Amino acid sequence: MENVLTEKFSRADSIFAIQKTMRRLFEVPETAETRLWMKSSDTTCERLRNVHISVLESCLSSGMTVIMEMRNTDGTWPSSRPQIMRNSMDEQDSYHGQPGVCGLTNLGNTCFMNSALQCLSNTPPLTEYFLCNGYLEELNFTNPLGMKGEIAEAYADVIKQMWSGRHYSVVPRIFKTKVGHFASQFLGYQQHDSQELLSFLLDGLHEDLNRVKNKEYIELRDADGRPDQAVAEEAWRNHRRRNDSVIVDIFHGLFKSTLVCPECHKVSVTFDPFCYLSVPLPVSKERVMEVFFVSLDPAAKPKQYRLVVPKAGKVSDLCLALSQLTNVPASQMIVADVFNHRFYKIYQADESLSCILDRDDIFVYELSRGSVEEDGDEVVLALYLRERSHYRDYGSGSSNYGTSLFGHPLLISTPRSLCSQEALYLYFLQRLARYVRQPDPSEEVDEEEEADDDDDEEEELYKTQTNGVSDDDDEEESDKPGPSKREGDGQADGSESEVNHANNITGEEDTAVANSRRKKGCAAEDGESAGATVSEELPDASGSPQAARQQPSEEDEDGEEEVDKDEATPPSPQSSERQPKRKCCPTKRSKSLFSIQAVNSNGTTERGLGDGGNTFSFSSQPYVAIDWDPDMKKKHYNENEAEKYMKDRSMEIPHQQARVDLQQCIELFTTVETLEEENPWYCPLCKKHQLATKKLDLWSLPEVLIIHLKRFSYTKYSREKLDTIVDFPLRDLDFSQFLLRKTDSDREPPSRYDLMAVSNHYGGLRDGHYTSYARNKDNGQWYYFDDSKVTYAREEQIVTNAAYLLFYQRQDKIRQPILPAPSDSCSSSPPVPSTTTPPFRDKVDGASSSVNMETD
Repeated sequence: MENVLTEKFSRADSIFAIQKTMRRLFEVPETAETRLWMKSSDTTCERLRNVHISVLESCLSSGMTVIMEMRNTDGTWPSSRPQIMRNSMDEQDSYHGQPGVCGLTNLGNTCFMNSALQCLSNTPPLTEYFLCNGYLEELNFTNPLGMKGEIAEAYADVIKQMWSGRHYSVVPRIFKTKVGHFASQFLGYQQHDSQELLSFLLDGLHEDLNRVKNKEYIELRDADGRPDQAVAEEAWRNHRRRNDSVIVDIFHGLFKSTLVCPECHKVSVTFDPFCYLSVPLPVSKERVMEVFFVSLDPAAKPKQYRLVVPKAGKVSDLCLALSQLTNVPASQMIVADVFNHRFYKIYQADESLSCILDRDDIFVYELSRGSVEEDGDEVVLALYLRERSHYRDYGSGSSNYGTSLFGHPLLISTPRSLCSQEALYLYFLQRLARYVRQPDPSEEVDEEEEADDDDDEEEELYKTQTNGVSDDDDEEESDKPGPSKREGDGQADGSESEVNHANNITGEEDTAVANSRRKKGCAAEDGESAGATVSEELPDASGSPQAARQQPSEEDEDGEEEVDKDEATPPSPQSSERQPKRKCCPTKRSKSLFSIQAVNSNGTTERGLGDGGNTFSFSSQPYVAIDWDPDMKKKHYNENEAEKYMKDRSMEIPHQQARVDLQQCIELFTTVETLEEENPWYCPLCKKHQLATKKLDLWSLPEVLIIHLKRFSYTKYSREKLDTIVDFPLRDLDFSQFLLRKTDSDREPPSRYDLMAVSNHYGGLRDGHYTSYARNKDNGQWYYFDDSKVTYAREEQIVTNAAYLLFYQRQDKIRQPILPAPSDSCSSSPPVPSTTTPPFRDKVDGASSSVNMETD
């Protein structure tokens, strides 16, 4: 910057004349790319973007300084290069990789942008246009529809850095800033659609590089019976009179649009340009759902089923499909979404299945007839499992113990006559018999003896809350909110937490789970007999949950020691079932396994059980939690058994994912459709809007054809992402059967295309991740681009259900690679410590040659 020269110019001279003089004075090579800055003050500089305006128009005055900047060999500009990179020029220059094989750093949810950029970067005619500086002479700074050339310049900077061969990965921060500046929807770091970004970028590049400086007004004419060839040529000429850029040369084709009025049968034919084809995917009318069925039999483990239901069906259709496999009437089923140990939603039979996502954990519970009949005498209880903490929650302003949900919740039909605490305790204990071990008679401790042995009132109060030692303590415990940890019945609990919530079960574990379920019958029988014994020993029902003891221990200390021994023993299914029941029912003077609390749908305690009352008051959908003391839970609740479930034969049949051919999608695109009410057509003869029939046909195709697979389906009633596998050819995609223009002339371009890039989307509607496959134009090798990571790819990997945007190039325009394809042992890509392959990539021979390119 200290090398300042003084030169005289006329105010009528152009900025290009100044640039030419500066290149001569500073002896800049002809092949070097330069740009000019105007130093407006000591601290600020302003770009002189338009070199075709005069000195006067650029507001340059005598004595001002013009700075010339020369692009670095790695594609960056000295003014925009980070300081740390300027200080390590030798390190940057030491890397030489394959041009174009370069990652793009994720700036924060910018994978959609990186995926689109990688596909465009590997579009040979467009990339060569920018690498050869063809854009410099065509920048349009006056186009009111453009971005003053800034988008084109920012895109050129990214391309030149990626194709310099000097970078592992490029940080497209300036490009992201420019895009957000001109398209506010891309501001910030939210996730977006790569097709929407691609559409904006192609339109922005077109307007920035439009060779038409002043667009004339052109009135569009209808065909009016003229030959299609004449109308099409006229439409294309009119389009080129207003739109003439490299984007039009490479990407634009022509549609034929035919509209027919349903009343007067007026036929309107127009020809419209397009930049990409958005083809629909055949939508199946059915969907596959996986659910867990929880039987009324306490000894039966939950069973997982795979069902085929109508996509536009209702919850009742799901129950009907499940009824055919279980022989349980659909009217005795209730469907619920279980999440985080609680019921996220309990569905009504008339609700639509569209509100259930594929990733939801759906449990179907069998109910007794009495709970579903109009004159039935049973009520459906939602049962949660909660565990009390060892310490009181003094910080909340109350003396209650904190609670936390665990396990899987249950929906249990209970006779209204068994709504006393004692009866509920025994009923719950029987229902959980498979994985709750009931205490032995030798473990039972009489309440009065244990109270005498406790001198500490605080300890005694805690014991009464957890073990039900005294009547007063029991009443206090029933008032306490327990940790709302939803307990699932052994069946639902095992399957949901294992498969749906925790996702910790492997295939081997599933098999073990299925085998272990056969032991449920024994556990259930033991639980029922134990429950009967307890009920016989309960002399009366008190306001606090207590468990009956057959034989109280002779000494309080001995009783406590036996409890400790039980803690060391593995929990059995029967004892854990017994605990929940005791919380619900008022028992006499013995320790209960758990206590019962009325809670809300979130599992939070709102009220006690009546403070000594004998019955439970129910709301429209009552929720009940059984609270476990940690020590009692450890001794009597068999967590492993509770997590077990079985798989139905329907799960063994591999789910065949729907596959369609790309030609089917194109045929669907060209079929006749009726316009929607929101988008009617104005008929010039009827003089009103009509729901006309519309048909689109392909008239001419561009050099590079972009096909957008419409995977995201939006209707009035549903939103979904279609994971259908589209079989698209990598070579010889023939459009001859779809093109209307038929000529025998030799100058007619062929209609066969080869694939050169694919943009992938993994995930669903709410979230996801974008990657891309692309074929390098210089060596013909396929690569997989995942943000800053780049790996070799094989052709058989490219066709997946994640394919979203397809980039095809016409065969007559394809240039053969100038470099040999890298071998398996090729090291053209920089080695890095760890290699990350696509999630679907198999470990095969040659995988060792996969290389990641990450930012240093």
